Amino acid sequence: MSMEVTAWNAVYNAMHAQEDRRPFSKATIRRILGFAQPHKRELIGFLVLSAIGAGLAVATPVLAGRVVEGIINGEATSVVITLAVVIAIIAVAEAGFGLFERWLSARIGEGIILDLRTAVFGHVQKMPIAFFTRTRTGALVSRLNNDVIGAQRAFSDILSGVVSNIVTLVLALVVMMTISWQITLLALVLLPVFVLPAQRMGRRLARLEREAANHNSHMSTQMTERFSAPGATLVKLFAQPANELSEFASRARRVRDIGVRTAMVQWVFITALTLVGALALALVYGLGGFYALRGELDAGSVVALSLLLARLYAPLTALASARVEVMSALVSFSRVFEVLDLKPLIDEPPNARPVPEGPVSVEFDHVDFAYPSADKVSLASLEEVARLDVRGGDQILRDVSFRAEPGQMVALVGSSGAGKSTIAQLIPRLYDVDDGAVRLSGADVRELSIESLRRAIGMVTQDGHLFHESIRENLLLARAEASEDELWDVLRRARLDDLVASLPAGLDTVVGERGYRLSGGERQRLTIARLLLAQPRVVILDEATAHLDSTSEAAVQEALGEALAGRTALVIAHRLSTIRAADQILVIEAGEVVERGTHVELLARGGRYEELYRTQYQEQASAAADAVPEPAG
Repeated sequence: MSMEVTAWNAVYNAMHAQEDRRPFSKATIRRILGFAQPHKRELIGFLVLSAIGAGLAVATPVLAGRVVEGIINGEATSVVITLAVVIAIIAVAEAGFGLFERWLSARIGEGIILDLRTAVFGHVQKMPIAFFTRTRTGALVSRLNNDVIGAQRAFSDILSGVVSNIVTLVLALVVMMTISWQITLLALVLLPVFVLPAQRMGRRLARLEREAANHNSHMSTQMTERFSAPGATLVKLFAQPANELSEFASRARRVRDIGVRTAMVQWVFITALTLVGALALALVYGLGGFYALRGELDAGSVVALSLLLARLYAPLTALASARVEVMSALVSFSRVFEVLDLKPLIDEPPNARPVPEGPVSVEFDHVDFAYPSADKVSLASLEEVARLDVRGGDQILRDVSFRAEPGQMVALVGSSGAGKSTIAQLIPRLYDVDDGAVRLSGADVRELSIESLRRAIGMVTQDGHLFHESIRENLLLARAEASEDELWDVLRRARLDDLVASLPAGLDTVVGERGYRLSGGERQRLTIARLLLAQPRVVILDEATAHLDSTSEAAVQEALGEALAGRTALVIAHRLSTIRAADQILVIEAGEVVERGTHVELLARGGRYEELYRTQYQEQASAAADAVPEPAG
């Protein structure tokens, strides 16, 4: 490796190093070695090859000097040719070892990336919904990308670099001292001029790099939020595009200025280091030539010393910056472990059992619940705040008790924020209760396997989410093995078959981000079709028809009637007219059940339900009257 390349690598590593002054415990090192354990054989082979390659790199300059000496001394042609052949063989061997070393490096690096990514992804999948409501998606994705890749460099690049550089340095130093200890010591005197500027200028460049990265991060966030369908709509409706453009352009200009400044500092720095290397080489040639002319050193040794000089400076410079690289990799590992150490609030007991077979009852037994505080479900670095809010969440539910028998429909009504959706989220264990219990057919949901809960419970929310995938893929989330006929059957029952059949790609039509290529009613009917495909035994509808017009609502209600037949259902409805046939209606206010009964019973009671119903009926009547055109005068 040339001194110029070494200088570039030193600058790059310093620029991209992560600053973190936290101490790293032996436990952290053991965890890192734990990830390396499955790749133990490849790592050993990798290090052996690195050492062999380093030895071959030092052998070539020595042989080159021997060739020069042979020519000057007029040795036999066969000797020079033999030395040249040996140099060629070493070059071929070095190339072969290098290729095999690179293959092992790729296997180790990519294998560790795979292990870390799957570990983090699997762990994040276990986190409660509160984790995702607080975490910035971009920060979490960065852990799976940038930090994971930064961590694997500890094995694929840094470890081999340290080993090969130490071997090269020791061998080069021994050989140079053997040839001329005077020239070797003088060459080492110039080393601080070569190394110290690299660290100082590297830190300066690192500050510029971090500032540019910060601006790029803000621009990326701005683009991600503004380029989504709801974000673009919000900007067009409320924001001022000129201000948005001005803010974006300001940051982009700063990134441009930093880029120009960084480029110039880099080139000045590299030029200076290259000059220092040239001066050191001139020293070797000058002093070596002086000794050679006096007969104290032969010409071949001078050539060998000049070639070995790069083998000396390059590893010394690399090792000088190795600490920065190692600390940077440890920071990446610590950021990955930070996510892995965040304990999920929802866990599955070792002896978890499936939901009992047959029709399922749902029971809430004196349930209290408060959403967890931020410090229990999130990380400050993922929220991109200085400090997490450690205050406990306000209590949402208080002593909620009710029972839905198999096949019954229980409806929840009440003011916004009363706790209706929270009740619905406790059944599939999106959260766990603080006190009391939620039971399915007499079994506490905390004792049941999460997989069986997901199979037994189907839920449609007010803003039913769709992935940026095809209609087919969005449906198959419910049941991956479903046949083509089953997909078309649920689309027909959700009154979507004609629409999907009219699309150019049919079931393979991509619905767009969050399904925005479909209308609100079409999106909701597709989520209902997904529910129908899942065939759950417990159905939860959280304002499932809120976005539908009267025609679509009637069609979907008919499909839901079929889907709910024989199944236990929990329905949250804003339109009270849709839950008249419920077996039991619960009125929820401030997290408590204030009334319960059938539609007729609650109206006759004249309480909160009657007030809600009367208010809604008057609003509908008023809206209908306003819609009637006045007769022409």
